Amino acid sequence: MAVGDLSPGRRNRGRRKVRPRLRRILLTTLVVTCLLALSVGWVGLRGWQARGHLENAADLAQELSRQVLDGETAQARRTLAALQQQTSAARSRTGDVGWRAASHTPYGGSTLVAVRGLAEGIDELARRAFPPLVELDFEVLLPRTGRIDLAALRDVMPTVAQVDTAVQEVRERISDLPADGLSAPVRDAVRQTRAELDRLATFTAAVRRSGALLPALLGASGPRTYLMVFQNLAEPRSTGGIFGAYAVVRANGGEVKILRQGPTSDLEMFDRPVLRLSREQRALYTDLLGIYPADVNLTPHFPTAATLYREMYRRTVGGTVDGVLATDPVALAYLLRAIGPVPVAGHPTLTAGTAVRSLLSDAYRLLDQPAEQDGYFAASARAVFDALLKRPVNPRAVAQAVGTAAAERRILFWSARPEEQKELVNSRLAGVMPDRETVNNVGVFLNDGSGAKLGYYLKRSAELTVGDCRPDGRRELHLRLTLQSTAPSSGLSKSVRGLALAGDPYTARLVIYVFSPLRGSPVGARLDGRPEPMGGGIERGRRVAVLGVDIGAGRTRVLEISLLTQANTSGAAELWLTPGTTPWTTRVSSAPACNQ
Repeated sequence: MAVGDLSPGRRNRGRRKVRPRLRRILLTTLVVTCLLALSVGWVGLRGWQARGHLENAADLAQELSRQVLDGETAQARRTLAALQQQTSAARSRTGDVGWRAASHTPYGGSTLVAVRGLAEGIDELARRAFPPLVELDFEVLLPRTGRIDLAALRDVMPTVAQVDTAVQEVRERISDLPADGLSAPVRDAVRQTRAELDRLATFTAAVRRSGALLPALLGASGPRTYLMVFQNLAEPRSTGGIFGAYAVVRANGGEVKILRQGPTSDLEMFDRPVLRLSREQRALYTDLLGIYPADVNLTPHFPTAATLYREMYRRTVGGTVDGVLATDPVALAYLLRAIGPVPVAGHPTLTAGTAVRSLLSDAYRLLDQPAEQDGYFAASARAVFDALLKRPVNPRAVAQAVGTAAAERRILFWSARPEEQKELVNSRLAGVMPDRETVNNVGVFLNDGSGAKLGYYLKRSAELTVGDCRPDGRRELHLRLTLQSTAPSSGLSKSVRGLALAGDPYTARLVIYVFSPLRGSPVGARLDGRPEPMGGGIERGRRVAVLGVDIGAGRTRVLEISLLTQANTSGAAELWLTPGTTPWTTRVSSAPACNQ
């Protein structure tokens, strides 16, 4: 949420418009699909001409993206017109009588149909999705004196709906292209374009649903109260880190205020789960999930963690809230890039480059008592929140910061109202692995098992490779995790060393949950090249491998897990990962579906 005032002077200097992540994703997708099309084996002169038009379209799309993001509306209109000429020409070059006739030949016909479909899809995006985005002025949505104009928000939603409709229709058209009998370059182009459009369509649909809900969430029909929880990434949990502190936030008529703050240590540890846990949950996570506030997010399913924490808050502090919002210090650092340094009374000024170190390392080195540390976390969160509300800020930079944090799942939200949660559940903000899959989703979720704050020093990378098809139509997936500890071998404070449950206080112990694709299963694991036993369980229809890994100071461990998909599944894959103090290094290698 971009919050802050724009001074008249700033508005007059070009009236730079807010161009949120929605536009950037649309434009980037066009560039990607254009470049993919260039790898196609072109047929004849008209195919070569179409290639030239799409090359020009790719260049124009990049220029259009820059102009839109910089608020250069007049220039963007001219560029869009040129872009549409190029995509239209590419479409016409692949739609004449000769091309259509060749499309019915037994050899290469399917390839020509697919090339034509790609050109049509690109042209449809350029003509139907981009024009409303060029004209859309998001500046009206900027908070002024801490309040969002809810009427203006409602006014722009028809345009968002128009864009989403266009994207969904293009996605459906591309999904209907032939999959068999294609040349290898065209097959790869179709598969990758489908994957891009799947992600784009999921995003635009989520924006459409969320935008329709936002007025109510911001108190258009009466005050709403939420728990905002701050995940401490120094002690990893599946959704990021332990819920280290909270704030009670009220939204009323578009205005947002912090009412109170407190550390999670204010909440009690209970004798029995505060809400009923399923047999599967208890088998995977034990009763800790429902009795200890710092363990509610052992599960990666954010609605479960949110409902448990909300109930613990109700029983300990009192009062029922309408939802739970989670974020972390890295997301705060992204915001600081946009709003600038923020002073914190009695502590060093927070900056984008120092916030993570200050909150997750220096706090434990300089502050001895947990109460002092909790006070610093709370003061820092309030200072950033207040700056976001009250400072004149660069709205485009704020939008980019929020978009990046949401993409990395550093912003999660759950609504206590079932009708709202139903609309949110398919968005990235929900923190819910899908219960229907178009790609093979694999989850890798890390939890601290040492009772320490060594997660700050953890570096991680993940490689997921889609392997061979088996005779039964199932697919092999190969997951390789590289986990490195950059912790020193001495000199850390007792707060960081914690309970030292791994034995050596400088050794990080991780409990790793690897979630298979739906109706898939883990097969086996190797740690540093040697067979490694693994436990198992089931959560929400997914089989889960459970492994424990100790990582000594300065050491690197390599964990390899083999998994199987369900039969006749897609050859595409996606990773769901626990956010850390730095982004994961990832690589996903897809392949054709087994039935192709």
